[in-house]
Amino acid sequence: MEQTAREAYKASVLRSFIAKDGSLRSIPAQYKKKLVIMEFLVEQLEAGREYPEKDINAFIKRFHEDYATIRREFINHRFMSRDQEIYILNPPEEWTQWDAL
Repeated sequence: MEQTAREAYKASVLRSFIAKDGSLRSIPAQYKKKLVIMEFLVEQLEAGREYPEKDINAFIKRFHEDYATIRREFINHRFMSRDQEIYILNPPEEWTQWDAL
């Protein structure tokens, strides 16, 4: 996907699912849109920082009440890795790439 089309698609998804207050209206059912939202969320985390599970939960709760589902999506799609109850952001090249779908 060329860069401008990628950016336009991402912006469209964010407009549809992110409320004016920054919260997530709902978790998209469509796989590609869900990945766009997950990418948007993890881009706000600090690379290299270790996050205890309670901190990740608190971060996610700022956007949506279903922190367990979103946390699981972060792991399932390689946005983050977990060791015990410590989460760390993976490098972007490990993330499931929505624009390759």
